[in-house]
Amino acid sequence: VQLQASGGGLVQAGDSLTLTCTASGRTSSNYALGWFRQAPGKERAFVSAIDWKKLGTYYADSVKGRFTISRDNAKNTVYLKMSGLKPEDTAVYYCAADWAIMANNPAEVDYWGKGTQVTVSS
Repeated sequence: VQLQASGGGLVQAGDSLTLTCTASGRTSSNYALGWFRQAPGKERAFVSAIDWKKLGTYYADSVKGRFTISRDNAKNTVYLKMSGLKPEDTAVYYCAADWAIMANNPAEVDYWGKGTQVTVSS
């Protein structure tokens, strides 16, 4: 599975931004798609995920109520709408794919895309 993320950029605090990730290659059902992020000097951390059937969506506590994840299975694409952005949201955001359920531990995730930088100025 290859993952291509886009949509990062430089925004001001309070702004919104939507990240997009499209999967290609060995795409199939039962893959959860999601996002992790890594801030400078910090470890990669779980942000949000959604399972194949869109029955389950998951969020880190730090983004609940501000971020919304969705997916279009016909397009093999996952979206992360980020609202009310804060400077502490600044990080490189990585798209991820994992069999059935997204692991919270980055070491256990099956596939990664290249990151996209999100910078939030105060």
